[in-house]
Amino acid sequence: MMDIGNTSTRTDPSAAIPARPGIGARFNVIVTIVLLLVLVFAPAFAKNFFVFQMTLWLIYAIAILALNLLTGSSGQVSLGHSAFYAIGAYTAAILLNETGLNYVLTLPVAALFGFVAGFLFGFPALRLTGVALAMATFALAVATPAIIKLHVFEEWTGGVQGLFVDKPRAPFGLPISDDAWLYYLTLAVGVLVFLFGLSLLNSRTGRACLALRDNPIAASAMGVNVALYKTLIFGVSAAIASIAGALSAIAIQFVAVDSFTFHLAILLFVGMVVGGIGWLPGSLVGAAFVVFVPNIADGISQGLSGAVFGGLLLLVIFVLPNGAKQIATWLSAQFGAK
Repeated sequence: MMDIGNTSTRTDPSAAIPARPGIGARFNVIVTIVLLLVLVFAPAFAKNFFVFQMTLWLIYAIAILALNLLTGSSGQVSLGHSAFYAIGAYTAAILLNETGLNYVLTLPVAALFGFVAGFLFGFPALRLTGVALAMATFALAVATPAIIKLHVFEEWTGGVQGLFVDKPRAPFGLPISDDAWLYYLTLAVGVLVFLFGLSLLNSRTGRACLALRDNPIAASAMGVNVALYKTLIFGVSAAIASIAGALSAIAIQFVAVDSFTFHLAILLFVGMVVGGIGWLPGSLVGAAFVVFVPNIADGISQGLSGAVFGGLLLLVIFVLPNGAKQIATWLSAQFGAK
């Protein structure tokens, strides 16, 4: 986690984040209702494969929201959230295979493990500053796959072979497919996480983190416990990322170490930037970019898909430096939302 709260250049992503972000009450309500209706009824008109893709989209949105909550509230950028995503995935897979615990109950357990890991990592990392602090989370993301493959953990993690997970069935005899059930479960969890994130930002903890982000020296002088609140928000962010990881294990039905490399951490960071740093609804837009744009790039040119994806990302950065939040702000102004 790299502290960016003290910088004042144009490249500082937190500098453009207001203390209490919003795009207008009426506009926000209308967009939210329309979006929820689309999300609720979409599976009825889509094939199972596309429903599965939408489930992955929501899972990535939850993980990106976790990172966005950390950066938007405290001004810390983490390049290691793929590690917490992996903790959640392996926690769910191990519990399902070894204990037979209900898959829904694996989510809070994964959140607990993720919170503890995030809090414990965040506390000593506070002693680092600048580039050294950024390298700490980079090291976490790089080291996690190697740790998972260690022989001492192989009995639990499956080593390089990974772990298989049985696909949950729709309960109570619901007349929907298993893919649709997992989609609705993920959607429900995503809504709860989003509401929790908003509540946290408006709580005493959220206000303390915002004060630390904007002016840590002044916040400390006013009695805000810098170490406590920064590690607390890091732990909460890690817990949400672990929930996303647990959902991915349940949805994909397979957990493998190659799925949690540094590439995943970069994708989460890209999704946060594209969605708009500090704007939680933008996590959906950022997740759509990292899930669907690579497929579009493959359709344009399989041999140059990476170049196409990079070009589209550059275009977004140059045209919308504040991400999807910039579009939302413009639309709010056009419709006169207040």
